[in-house]
Amino acid sequence: MSNDPRRFLRYLEAERNASLLYRALAETTDGERRDALLELADVEDKHAEHWIEKLNEYGVEIPPAPTALDGDDELLVRRARSMGLVSVLDTLEENEGADAGMYDDEPEALPTMPSDEREHAEVFRTLKGDKPEKFPHRAVTQSAGEPWHKLDKSGSIRAAVFGVSDGLVSNTALVMGFAGASLAGAIDNSVVLFAGLAGLLAGAFSMAAGEYVSMASQRDLFKREIDLERQELLEKPDEERLELELIYRAKGLPRDQAKAVADRIMADPDTALDTLAREELGLDPDELGSAWKAALSSFIAFAIGASVVVIPYALFSGVTAFVLAIVLAVVGMIVVGGVVGSQSGRGIVFSATRQVLWGAGAAAVTYLVGSLVGVNVG
Repeated sequence: MSNDPRRFLRYLEAERNASLLYRALAETTDGERRDALLELADVEDKHAEHWIEKLNEYGVEIPPAPTALDGDDELLVRRARSMGLVSVLDTLEENEGADAGMYDDEPEALPTMPSDEREHAEVFRTLKGDKPEKFPHRAVTQSAGEPWHKLDKSGSIRAAVFGVSDGLVSNTALVMGFAGASLAGAIDNSVVLFAGLAGLLAGAFSMAAGEYVSMASQRDLFKREIDLERQELLEKPDEERLELELIYRAKGLPRDQAKAVADRIMADPDTALDTLAREELGLDPDELGSAWKAALSSFIAFAIGASVVVIPYALFSGVTAFVLAIVLAVVGMIVVGGVVGSQSGRGIVFSATRQVLWGAGAAAVTYLVGSLVGVNVG
């Protein structure tokens, strides 16, 4: 860190510009958002006053305060006026995040300045009404009073549905390829059966292993985020209390009531951690998902789906096995697609049709390839 006091000029300029921007943005909105922006502007003004005192102390000439926004800030205000404040909150959060460490190594800064700068980014994140998406498969807390939200926090239902679908489609395509060669006379029924069983086992173990690694990694990531939140509670309780207050203000509570709720929650460290994990991280600490459960669900589901076209070749042979395999595969695809449609809200008919078209297309391609190979080999 340089000892040249003229570095305070850069700090002063940044604080003045920020205050000017926040006051201009406050004119584009109302309610809690307007109050929050004006509060941020007041904080920036206090910071500016500190740097003015420091510049006077070192005998550095103080430039006049800006009366107009710079080009980039003016564009932000124009966008907020035409499209609403929410359209610029991502940019404001990003800018504040980039400047969050500005005072970390500044010995002349007030003790509260580093935390103030970090809290500014949190304010904009809270004003958006949500939190940033940190995870590829975010764990969500299900509302017991809203049963139509069919959320699966453990991941086992998701793994089961996709396992059945993958097993059915992939093994149908595999078996149809060998069936094409079998009907062409290149191989016998036992080879088709063996190929189907091999595809079933290989796919089921592969799905289970992949699902286990995915869920275990996700769980480790979630636990790490909760551990970091626990550490922040120990090291920066005031900042975490402010985060809770801002969250509840964003939900519509008046400032005094939001502060009272935050104070009451922070009185119990366990409750505070649980609340911050749910409200800030979007996690339910009690439901982070089971890697073993998801892996087992994937294995069983894939095996069930893959067995649909294997069973006919275990009981029959030739054209009989082939036709029965096709019928069972189509029925299976209709059922799986219908279940997916009922869960996703896209509609049973639409999802079932889509599932059949994709599955039949894959099976037809492999059957044609198998037939061509079988004819040439035979």
